[in-house]
Amino acid sequence: MSDKRCLELSTHDVAVRLDLISKVHGIKQAENYFNNIPKELKSSEVFRALLNCYAQQKYVEKAEDLMQKMREMGMARSPACFNYMLNLYYKTGKHELLDGVMQEMEEKGIKLDKFTFCTRLSAYAAASETEGMDRILQRMESDPMIGLDWNAYAVAASGYMKAGLVDKALAVLKKSERLIANSKKNHLAFEFLLTQYAATGNKDEVLRLWELYKKTEKIYNKGYMSMISSLLKFDDLEGAKKIFEEWESSELNYDFKVPNFLISFYCRKGLMEKAEDLINRAKSKGGKPIMNTWYFLATGYVAKKQIPKALEAMKQAISMCLPGWKPNKDTSAACLAYLKETGNVEEAEEFIKSLQAKAVVSTEIHDRLLNYIKNGKSNSDVPRLVEGDSFVGDGETHENSTLERVDDLAGAKEIHGISELK
Repeated sequence: MSDKRCLELSTHDVAVRLDLISKVHGIKQAENYFNNIPKELKSSEVFRALLNCYAQQKYVEKAEDLMQKMREMGMARSPACFNYMLNLYYKTGKHELLDGVMQEMEEKGIKLDKFTFCTRLSAYAAASETEGMDRILQRMESDPMIGLDWNAYAVAASGYMKAGLVDKALAVLKKSERLIANSKKNHLAFEFLLTQYAATGNKDEVLRLWELYKKTEKIYNKGYMSMISSLLKFDDLEGAKKIFEEWESSELNYDFKVPNFLISFYCRKGLMEKAEDLINRAKSKGGKPIMNTWYFLATGYVAKKQIPKALEAMKQAISMCLPGWKPNKDTSAACLAYLKETGNVEEAEEFIKSLQAKAVVSTEIHDRLLNYIKNGKSNSDVPRLVEGDSFVGDGETHENSTLERVDDLAGAKEIHGISELK
């Protein structure tokens, strides 16, 4: 956005520009821009835009300081700025502060809108506080101005399932399903509901909803992923293979995450030849294995004591992983123990260096592992060496988690035309 223009910027233009600068250049540049905005253009909308920038990037203290300044200037009168703070506290785990923000809104006569309630509902669901969820849902259902949609019930279903209340989860899933027709993103609703019905252990509901989905919407890759993963929760391999074949014949772009679900299943069950065959089949159709494909193979090979194959698969996974990836320590330890046992110091050093290069291990762990390879006495030392902050995850990133794809209910969408708070 150039400073050379024929028309003068409005306060709305400044707010939008501030948001874009934050997204592209970072918060420091956004602050610099804000500080140089002429006084006559520093409206409440511009202050809200900066507050949103802080909330987006989780700068709690900066957001709190700005919010206090807005209160003192009489600018904290919009539900938007309070929703930004609510979302910030929710995202940073400061759930104990949510009720105070909502109480302030009520004391000041500021309308609690759908996004306000959804933020609180999301926090209650995350903590499995079912009584709180009940209260929020009751308030939302009793207010015709809230505009309740399927998303709120979807979040509630997740919370009830987390608390082990399957019947309650099913009840709100039914309510959510009835509101799908009013959604602009019906495919997201179907994808989420498929996996949620599967989580309740109700396969008949999964099959019923899939048939409705096919009749109602065009199904894309993520829809097939949701159905395949749902059927595999019931160990229904034949059903999942049937859906996979339907996907292959759909002529959608070849997303390797779709066969990855079956590959992961085969590896967990020790069916390594089937996993290999499916990878070769996918590659013959133009598919390219992704990081998790190789990781699934590595863990499967370790379980089958095929460590040389596991090592090669791990090398592929590490070469493709994002910095900071945390694979399962047992899989990594098995590869390191094998390298120690075979006495291939050069290959072992190269493997350990690749772990550090991708921040899979810290410098300290890197040095300890190198020392172990050269001077360690027993392969049993490996699991101990990779304990702690080095390998902490299970490595199984579920790329199609429908919870991540559902609209973020803690956010206010396109408030004042600036951006969607997530």
